[in-house]
Amino acid sequence: MASFSVVSNISAANAQANLNTTNIGLQKTLTRLSSGFRINMAGDDAAGLAVANSYRSTVSVLNQGMRNANDGLSTLQIKNGALDNISTLLDRMSTLATQSASAGFTGNRATLQAEFADVVSEIGREVTVAGLGTAQGFSVFVSSGASGTVGGTIGAADTTTLGIAALNISTAGGASTAVTSVATAVTTIGNVVGNVGSLQNRLQYAIGLAQNQSVNTKAAESRIRDANMAEESANLTRYNILTQSGIAALAQANQQSSSVLSLLR
Repeated sequence: MASFSVVSNISAANAQANLNTTNIGLQKTLTRLSSGFRINMAGDDAAGLAVANSYRSTVSVLNQGMRNANDGLSTLQIKNGALDNISTLLDRMSTLATQSASAGFTGNRATLQAEFADVVSEIGREVTVAGLGTAQGFSVFVSSGASGTVGGTIGAADTTTLGIAALNISTAGGASTAVTSVATAVTTIGNVVGNVGSLQNRLQYAIGLAQNQSVNTKAAESRIRDANMAEESANLTRYNILTQSGIAALAQANQQSSSVLSLLR
């Protein structure tokens, strides 16, 4: 024969304990549904949280690295634009020098020299604006690791380095020398353009790689941190049912005590 204790009321205590457990599960489910995360505090999954935070930090580094690379591309674009202008100006210098070098030229070489000097001055200005006066190292941090930095050297393009600062085409002989010097300058500029173009390509490749790594790392973090909304919705329905049945069971257990006490009246 089953015994019944009015003092302890084990049935009510068990119902209360089960209801408390259900309430804890319900609160966790509501938190996950409202936040969208499976892990909302270390107690949910300490190891998973540590890994997810590590992935999140990696994504932050990659995103900043892509911004760095885009800034670097902007800087290189300015230099590339200046180099294009310098190439055009060198073409004009070559034209003027060739015209003046002709023994049969009957015009005013002083006029050609004046324009020639103006073009040299403009090249100097372009070089100053673009920061191409000296050979310089160029380095952009894109991501961590041994290969995470894109760098190289951009050659100088000043008039002295190009060998055009002291050219004079006011005589046929001087103009002939200028033709050769300008041709050499064109080659030098081509080398600098190659430096800039190589760096631009490397930065674009680095951005593409960083984007791919960022997407994959975000996906990995999501698999660890994010909640399964379908599963949590099912859990919500389950816990609501358990809560209602638990309350009913607790009420029934307490009612048993009241029934026994009524016999003593």
